[in-house]
Parts: sequence; structure tokens; C-alpha cells
Amino acid sequence: MDPSFLLVQSLSGLASASSLFVIASGLTLVFGVTRIVNFAHGSFYMLGAYVAVTVVPWLLEIDRSPWLFFAGVLISAAVVGLLGVAMELLLLRRIYKVPELFQLLATFGVVLMVQDAVLKIWGPVDIPGPRAPGLRHGVEIFGQRFPAYELFLIVVGPAVLGLLWLLMHRTRFGVLIRAATRDREMVGALGVNQALLFTGTLFLGAFLAGLGGALQIPRVSASAQMDLSIITEVFVVTVIGGMGSVTGAFLAAVLIGQLQAFGVLVFPKITLVLVFLLMAVVLVIKPWGLLGRPEPAAGRAALPEGILSPRGFGGAERALLGVAVASLLALPLFGDAYAVKVATEVLVFALAAFSLNFLVGNGGIVSFGHAAYFGLGAYAAGLLVTKGGLPMEPALLAAPLAGGLFAALFGFFVVRLSGIYLAMLTLAFAQIAYAVCFQWVEFTGGDNGVVGVWPSAWASSRHVYFYLVAACALGAILALRHVIYAPFGATLRAARDSEPRADAIGIDVRTHRWLAFTLAGVAAGLAGGLYAFSKGSIDPTMLGIPMSVDFLAMILLGGIQTVMGAVVGAAAFHAIKDVFMPLTDYWRFLLGASIIALVLIFPRGLGGAWGALRART
Repeated sequence: MDPSFLLVQSLSGLASASSLFVIASGLTLVFGVTRIVNFAHGSFYMLGAYVAVTVVPWLLEIDRSPWLFFAGVLISAAVVGLLGVAMELLLLRRIYKVPELFQLLATFGVVLMVQDAVLKIWGPVDIPGPRAPGLRHGVEIFGQRFPAYELFLIVVGPAVLGLLWLLMHRTRFGVLIRAATRDREMVGALGVNQALLFTGTLFLGAFLAGLGGALQIPRVSASAQMDLSIITEVFVVTVIGGMGSVTGAFLAAVLIGQLQAFGVLVFPKITLVLVFLLMAVVLVIKPWGLLGRPEPAAGRAALPEGILSPRGFGGAERALLGVAVASLLALPLFGDAYAVKVATEVLVFALAAFSLNFLVGNGGIVSFGHAAYFGLGAYAAGLLVTKGGLPMEPALLAAPLAGGLFAALFGFFVVRLSGIYLAMLTLAFAQIAYAVCFQWVEFTGGDNGVVGVWPSAWASSRHVYFYLVAACALGAILALRHVIYAPFGATLRAARDSEPRADAIGIDVRTHRWLAFTLAGVAAGLAGGLYAFSKGSIDPTMLGIPMSVDFLAMILLGGIQTVMGAVVGAAAFHAIKDVFMPLTDYWRFLLGASIIALVLIFPRGLGGAWGALRART
């Protein structure tokens, strides 16, 4: 291969790495100080691009000077930094002490709100930005032309790294950031104004995200899909480098940039897989990233309580359960086809959410990628029907087997970690599964998916299939509930509450968590298979991050500290989406606001609120 071509390809990878580092450095700083996994960081990147395509052309109308172009870029980044301060003051300041799961969900609510705000202000059409004056030409390098603006971006990354080093080592604010990254509680005990420190850090983090977005306008158009397309790569860079390590983020960005530049030449079919495969390998070998430090043990959820008592139903619960079951069974007789369809989906999502809460609430295993096993179960059932020619019955049996098999494979590595790194490894494996389904077009259909996944003739009636789903979902939920109150479940809770004590009394914590992870995958795979036959088709969105976040929202709405709260949460979440979506084109804004209200007003969920009411009365 031509050496000059390899050099240009390497420079292209460095330009991408430099841009990625500018964005990821902001997320790294925010997490290092606040310990918040800020899902809205991608939204700040997108806002930086949109503000820049508005401000920069206006400045260039005055004078087409390179200085005005870059002044517009910095102004755009500063505006986004102020928006980050607004988010910190209005939202994050209220949730610093809640579990990271609540924080992730709250920032995802911000993502939904920003998406619709962008559509309302700038419209759905992509907006191209102006090219940078003075950097529009190409530079000849060993006979190959390379864009001058790309060379400029290569310089930006190291320049930002150098400025951050000076900030961190030569200013009091930077020293406080480094100290808070090492031990936030000690910084507070020394009398440092933590609120002001957090606000300043959020401004800096959002500023860097906005700067990264504004610098992209000569390369890409501003679009409403920019946030979710970048946030996964930013998470990968931050985790590989080590949460809180700016230098580690720079090294990780360079690795990923070169992997993407040359991976498309060597492995064109699996370019999306390579990045997350690298993240998984690094976390398995170095559980805290390249330059990260071990995280302190996270606080565990309380024992399951709330909507159901530990050993049985109270009088009120029996009455509510009886009414719910009777209404469910009577629904096909009195409801229309749409009501039966919605009820079927609620049952499917209730099973998937219950399986996730089995991990989170009962085992203390926070999974950010539980949709992977839901989607893999759906793909196993759907492909056996459409490509294997099998009927529904054996295909439906294969769904939980596929979910459990992949959960056992991924869980073997996942349970070796803890805290945020465990959660991020679940995200990495989920994205690997998503990327395979998305890029293996010949087998999975790619982003078009597969159609024609229909049940057998005897279950083709929507009413009959509803009763089949009800029997499978409720049976699996009751089986998992039995496991929760069995000795195995009690052992999981013991390991959740105090892993050192569980080890001291002879409990094999890792094996128990691995078995729990596998069991949850089996239940999620069954839910995915049921959903595939209900919908009639399968596609990669079943494995995507939004689906995993939906499951998290369901268990938080129902209450992590409850046993059956996930069932209530799935019904309530689905009802919220069905109410909001028909009302307006901007339903995501209302849904995001509802998620944020849930985190702020009902941190224990509906089930936890019910339990508190019972305790008082």
C-alpha cells in the first residue's frame, strides 16, 4: 500500500481524534468532579454546532476574517457553557447525592427536551455551516492533498490538552478540580465551596462540548441526530482513558481515531464493532481504564419493599392485584384492537423491566445495556422463523435461550467489575451486539430489519396472542419473584449490601452475580421473542441505547426498592408515552420533562411512594 496514502489516512485519524478529545475532555472533567455520567453532554455538542451555524455566518457578513470565524466559534462555546450552568443550577444540584442511575436518567430527560427544542428553533432540515476563511484550501503531502482545516484540527487537540494542563496545575480552580477528582468529600470537609466548584466545572465541560460542536461546522451540517451519534464515542473515550483522567482521554481518543481510520480499510464490515470491542478489552484487562483509578464502592439499594410485602400480599395489595388481573383478562372481551395491542406491549415491557430490576434492585448490578438481551431474543426468534422456516413455538423457545447464552457470555466479564465501570462494560457489550445487527446486512437485514415474523395460525388472532403473552410474561415474573425470596435472592442481596462480608462468610459473590445476570438475560430474551411476534418485525432499535434507557425509566418510575414496582412502572411509562405522543409533534420534550419530574419528585418511584404511604397509615 502507498506510504503516502497511509500517512494521509493517519492524519485523518488524528484530526478525528483531536475533535473527539475536545468533546470527551469536558465529560471527563465533569465526571471526575461531580461523579455524574452526563448523558446530555452530546446535546451540548449539538447545541454548539447549531449556535455556531447561527452566529458565525452573521459575523462573517461583517468581515470574512479568520479571526471573526474563530471568535464566533468561541462565542458559541461560551453560550453552550452558560446553558451547562443553567442545567447544573436547575437540575444537577438537586441530584448530586442520588444513585448514578437516577442521574443518568435525569440527563437523558434533558437530551429528549433539547432534541425537540432544536427542532422547534432550527427546524428538521440539516443546516450546513460556512467554511473557515483562510483554511479552505488543500495541502499537498507526498503527492496527496489533505484539507488545511483538518491539519488545523490536529493542532487543536494538543493545544486544548496543554491549556487544560496549565489550568489544572497553575490555577487554584484547577487544583480544586484535581483534588475533587481524587477525593470530593475531603474537599468539602476542608471548607471549599463545592456548589461553586461544581458550577464552574459544568461551565467548563459544556464549553468544551460546545467548542467541539462549533469546530465541526466546516466539516458536517448541524443536525438533530448529532447528540446520540457522538455521545457513545465520547463515553468510550472517557471510559478507556479512565473516568476523570484528561490525559487518559487524549490517549484513548488517539487510539480510537487511528482504529477508525485504518479499521475501515482492514475490517470494513465491522467498523462500528471495533470501537466498543476495544473498550470491552481495555476494561477486562484494566478495569479502571488506561490512567483511571478504582472507584469507591457505590451505595447499595435498600431491601426490596414497597408495593408488595416481603412474604405476601396485604389486604389492599390483594384487592389491587385482583382488580388488575380481572381487568387484564377481560380486556380482549371489551377493549378494541388498539387497547389489546397496548396491553400486550405493556406485558412484554413489564417482563423486560422486571428482569432488569432483578439485577439492579436485588443484585446491585447496574446495567446500561439490558436491551441487548431483549433484542437478541427477538432476533433469535425472528430469524428462525424468516430464515430457518421454523414455526413460532420452537422459535419462541429459542428466544430466552439466546438471551441467556449471550448474557452468560457477557456477564462472565461484567461481574468482574463494579460501579460505573461495570455499567459502562454492559453498555459496551450492548453496543457491540447492536453494531453486529446493524452492519451484518446479509443476515440481519441491517437497519431495515426483518419483516414477516408472525405467530402460528392458532395464535394469529390478536386476542389469543394476548393471552399467550399474558401467560408467558406473568409466569416468568412470578418465577423471578420466587427467586428473589428464595435463598439465592437473599444471597444476592447480602452481596449487594456488603460484598466484603459476603466474601467473609464464604459466599461466591462473582458466581452468584453471573448466574443472576444470566437469569435476567433469559427473561429479557423471552420478552424480546414475545415482542417480535407481536410487532411482526425486528430491527436494531430493539438493542439500542434508547430502549435500554426506557427500561431504566420503567424501573425508576415503579421504584428500584420494590419487588413488583417494575410492572407498575412499565404500565405507567407506556401510558405516559401513549398520552403524550398523540398530543403534539414535540412529545419528546414532554416525555423528558416527565422523566426529570420523576427523578426530582418521586425518587423512590410509585411503588416506593405506596410503601411510604402504607408505613404512615
